[in-house]
Amino acid sequence: MITATTREEYRIEFTDGFRAAYADLPAAKGGRGDGFGPHDLLEAALATCIAMTARMMAAKHDLPLIEARCTVRIDRSVPDAAILNYDLSLEGPLTTEHEFQIRDAVSRCPVVRTVSGRISIQPTQLIGNGEEGTR
Repeated sequence: MITATTREEYRIEFTDGFRAAYADLPAAKGGRGDGFGPHDLLEAALATCIAMTARMMAAKHDLPLIEARCTVRIDRSVPDAAILNYDLSLEGPLTTEHEFQIRDAVSRCPVVRTVSGRISIQPTQLIGNGEEGTR
């Protein structure tokens, strides 16, 4: 669970209760540029999951992966759609079969499964003027 809190303009602290980081808008959009933007964080969630899954697959099957690098870009050029394009480069003395195994595994990583499925966003609590209540 992540909690995000803002007290100043668009700079947002977010935390899981143990670690904290910041998100912000670039100066051109009214922020200070002190952190990643919300879409950057969505891209980061996918890129890190893909790279971690590649590393885990290589470790599990003793594959000679030296480095996995994933780049994600959101394409919002289609109305009412978001396309998450990714490039995955794998370095190391991998065979074609090794690469296939890794690429097959990353196509089913947890974040890919999450964002590829049906997503519903809804509040669990309505909070206003310091009062809490459930929906």
